[in-house]
Amino acid sequence: MMNGLNNSIKKYLFVLLTITSISAYSSNFQTQTIRGQIVDQDSKTPLIGANVIILNTDPIIGTSTDANGYFRLENIHVGRINLKVTCMGYEDNTVPNILVGSGKEIVLEIELSESLIQLEDVVVTANGHKSEALNEMAVVSAKAFTVEETQRYAGSLSDPARMVSGYAGVTGDAQGNNDIVVRGNSSKGVLWKLDGMDIPNPNHFSDEGATGGPINALNSAMLNNSDFFSGAFAPEYGNAYSGVFDMKLRNGNNEKREYSASIGILGTDVTLEGPFSKNYSGSYLINYRYSSLDILDKLNLVHYYGVPKYQDASFKFNLPTKKLGTFQLIGFGGLSNIYQEDFAEENEDSLTRTADFGAHVAFAAIKHIYPINDRTFITSYVSASSTENSTDYKKIDDLGEWYTAYYDQFNNTSIRISTSMNTKINAKHRLKMGITYSDLGYNMFAKQDVLNTGTYTTEVDTDGRAGLLQGYLNWKYRIADELTLVSGLHYIQFLLNNSYSIEPRLGVDWNFAPKQSISLGFGIHSKVESIATYFATVDNGDGTYSTPNKDLELSKSAHYVLGYSNQISKNVNLKVEAYYQQLFNLAVENDMNSTFVLNNIRSGYTNKDLVNKGKGYNYGIELTLERFYSNNYYFLITSSLYESKLTALDGISRNSRFNGNYAGNILIGKEFRIGNPSKNRTIGLNTKITLIGGQRYTPIDLDASIIKGSEVEFENQFYARKADDVFSMNLGITYRRNRKKITHEFKIDIQNVTNNQAMVYEYYDDMRKKIEKAYQLALLPNISYTIQF
Repeated sequence: MMNGLNNSIKKYLFVLLTITSISAYSSNFQTQTIRGQIVDQDSKTPLIGANVIILNTDPIIGTSTDANGYFRLENIHVGRINLKVTCMGYEDNTVPNILVGSGKEIVLEIELSESLIQLEDVVVTANGHKSEALNEMAVVSAKAFTVEETQRYAGSLSDPARMVSGYAGVTGDAQGNNDIVVRGNSSKGVLWKLDGMDIPNPNHFSDEGATGGPINALNSAMLNNSDFFSGAFAPEYGNAYSGVFDMKLRNGNNEKREYSASIGILGTDVTLEGPFSKNYSGSYLINYRYSSLDILDKLNLVHYYGVPKYQDASFKFNLPTKKLGTFQLIGFGGLSNIYQEDFAEENEDSLTRTADFGAHVAFAAIKHIYPINDRTFITSYVSASSTENSTDYKKIDDLGEWYTAYYDQFNNTSIRISTSMNTKINAKHRLKMGITYSDLGYNMFAKQDVLNTGTYTTEVDTDGRAGLLQGYLNWKYRIADELTLVSGLHYIQFLLNNSYSIEPRLGVDWNFAPKQSISLGFGIHSKVESIATYFATVDNGDGTYSTPNKDLELSKSAHYVLGYSNQISKNVNLKVEAYYQQLFNLAVENDMNSTFVLNNIRSGYTNKDLVNKGKGYNYGIELTLERFYSNNYYFLITSSLYESKLTALDGISRNSRFNGNYAGNILIGKEFRIGNPSKNRTIGLNTKITLIGGQRYTPIDLDASIIKGSEVEFENQFYARKADDVFSMNLGITYRRNRKKITHEFKIDIQNVTNNQAMVYEYYDDMRKKIEKAYQLALLPNISYTIQF
């Protein structure tokens, strides 16, 4: 009796102490709720009884998951925290650097990997770290990134493509686009995916065949933590040979309605999210953004020629059911246009030419996730997408008459149907397989008459449909806790001409010491060219025209990667990767004297007769030294040395356009709490310093260009000249204030603080009839204000 009373008193005192501690912890400080679900990494089934604690709290703040794997932590101080999750029979998982604000709940889905040591009451400590990819099938050349990093890194402008330009082996565009060159490859070899679905280029003002643009149409307010891959991709990724963005959309808050709004130079946007009803766990997430410069232009507050006008919207509706799995409605769209006018140098009132460029993108999908049992689930989707690019270039002739020098319109559509199955055989073996069919529609037209002869030359004029079939099989074998093998095959077939590729993939990760690992990767990768390339009109030289490229095959690349990783300390990791890429079956001009290789362009198409007889190689070594955000500061130091060569039909190996040879980045940042801690005010200082080798360019034949009316290059000096090395320093300053249920953030992000002006290439000005130089993007400040409530 006495023992029972003593136990009751102990429980009462423990509860009282906990309540008192939480009350003391919560007083005078803004707080927020952190909640979410813990699931098995392979089967996605919820884990019951997993322990969730906030590190470095005294007394320890934590909880356990319920029968559905959900956890909830209330009255948590705003600021940055580290969350640790443990569960019997599973490797522990630490989620670092969660930024908790008073204006928005933190909702997480955390995955745990089952341990191979099957003993009761054993919790296994994993050797992994924050930089590992979310996709457990990826063991080399892969890195996870958080949405918070895209917002924190100086110069990123909340754009994942700009952010990854700070990674080893990746270089950005010096003129301000978010095109990226990965290991010396053209940016047109990049693949974009969203929640596991292939999507069109999600950027505003993008050209035909491009994968980048000035502004991303996917707002970072919609994104979740995601992956980026720079080589030797896992079997599920196809139709790419350069890099892969595997983007994730987060789910909206399914318990309370939340809002955020932002205004800045790059755009004004609003985000809405919340539950459909109190008794349903589904949620919605919607964002809309409009060009701030266009608003200022309409108010007559800015006056210059060529205001970029754009708007975009994105959404995700998460619709779980009791017996039929989870349905999701996902989509985004963007409209962009810019109208530019050019005036005579000697008379600023004399209009000489205009260019009207428009680009539109849209994507929508229905996705279904269905668990067959606690080890197998099926994911299926049907999607539709479209892109449209148009250019209308007009000039005035010597008689003062206007004429169209160039006009094009490219419309691409796709309807995709896909299904994949994930099955966890046991803790050692996991299988993943899937198939995707894409019905590709196209309607394309381009004509030019740059010399105003009165007769237009048609460069492409076609419409129709073509199919693309892809399938893959992926096997993950955990030989031991320290050794993992990932292997599989990818198959791709372009039904326009039945060209195909069977692509073996292999990856090995060996943790040979507690904090050190070696990884190996191999894979064959291929890509379909821009549809316009297959139907481009070629001048036969005898007054006739033909379309000889319809039978063009897939360009291919074999990737070999060797990596070493050393977690030097709790928060510092060193990673070194060496790679070799053998390029083959490349599209080159069908002329023994030609130097043209299609891999040297990053967008558009060519009016040349092409054959798949080109080859090339990329090789290099990359170093990454990263201190993950902890104790209010971080740094990321990356460097790359590489070589990129291509060979056309003339048999001579030459520098590729993208052979900059070297690149380096230093990113560093620190946050400071200012004033009274109860005021919850912080200032963040972030900088990025970059030096990249200049790309190659071919000198222009001025006399020939004047005669033709458009740019003509010296083909015997193919990419013989090297542009200036590009140095840039970006600076970001953030002020954040948390009030009751509201978070305010003011940010200044300055691009190219030193206003360095590297020459990046030359071009022919057909109006002024002279060669001009294009320079690095000048100093550009971006100011923004965001509120969450």
